[in-house]
Parts: sequence; C-alpha cells; structure tokens
Amino acid sequence: MKKFKHELSDVQTNKIGEGTTIWQYVVILKEATIGENCNINAHVFIENDVIIGNNVTIKCGVQLWDGIRIGNDSFVGPNSTFVNNPYPRSKKYPLHIGAKLGNNVSIGASATIMGNITIEDFAMIGAASLVTKNIGKNELWYGIPAKKMGFVTNEGITLDLNLFDNKNNVQYQWKNNFLIVQR
Repeated sequence: MKKFKHELSDVQTNKIGEGTTIWQYVVILKEATIGENCNINAHVFIENDVIIGNNVTIKCGVQLWDGIRIGNDSFVGPNSTFVNNPYPRSKKYPLHIGAKLGNNVSIGASATIMGNITIEDFAMIGAASLVTKNIGKNELWYGIPAKKMGFVTNEGITLDLNLFDNKNNVQYQWKNNFLIVQR
C-alpha cells in the first residue's frame, strides 16, 4: 500500500513509511520521521526533531514540536498540546525537551503534555488533562493537574485504583508485568 499525501499539505520530509495518510493543511518539516500506516489528520504541524512510530493516529489540530517521540500504535486526540519549553521567550532558543510516549498510548482530546515527560506503554490520558508528571505502564490519568485515577489493561479495559473492573465486576492482578484477570 502506498502512502497518501493530500495536495493541500506541505510535506518536506521523505522519511514517511508505507501506508501512511497525510490529510490537507498538514505541515511536516524536512527532518521529521513518520512510521508506516499512520493517519495524520488535517491541520497538524510536525517540527523537525519528531519521531512517530508505526500505526499512529494524530487527530486534527495537534502540533508536535522538536524532541517529541511517539511509539507504535498510539493515539493523539484532537487539539492535544505538547510543550517542549516550559519557559518560552521570543527569539531565545534553549534545548527543547519533548515528551516521550511509549507504545499503545492514548492521549484524550485537548490534553496538555508538558516537556520532559515519559508516558509508558498502554497508558491513557483523559481529555482536557494537564500532564506534569511521568505516567507508568497501563496507568489511567486525568484531571487538572492530572492524577492517577486507575489502570487500563492492554485490551483497553479501564480499572479502578484497586485493579477492579466496575463495568464487568471483575478483579485484575499484576502477573509478570501484565494486568490479568485474577483467578
């Protein structure tokens, strides 16, 4: 499957994997790297020092600044904001430290992720949250500022802080670094 680039996008990089779709009004600078089978929605800006893994969806209105890394199979919701300089000044160019997202991470719409934050595999961030701390594997965080409110299984089932699935009345446990149903 070939990659698709909308004629109204400005794609300066040639480091784009097969099967990736880039929609209208997207700007991607020349040093950015985008994996295979990604979906880059309209009105997205991707700066030079950005690496995006395979099977990633970036929804409308997202800007990805220098230093940001996004792992495979991740989702970035519409209008999410990433900060790579906590003390910005005009015409001052400090070292930019972006967020690092693991694999299978989900970021809800309009969430703000501060720079130098690591969000580990399978973590989920709720919509409109302000993330100021590192997020562990399979953790569910939301709020302003975001706080750990539970866990998410690799299959996407949300659990409370006691690893209980309230929708299905099932208890989970950690085993070999995986959340599994307690037997």
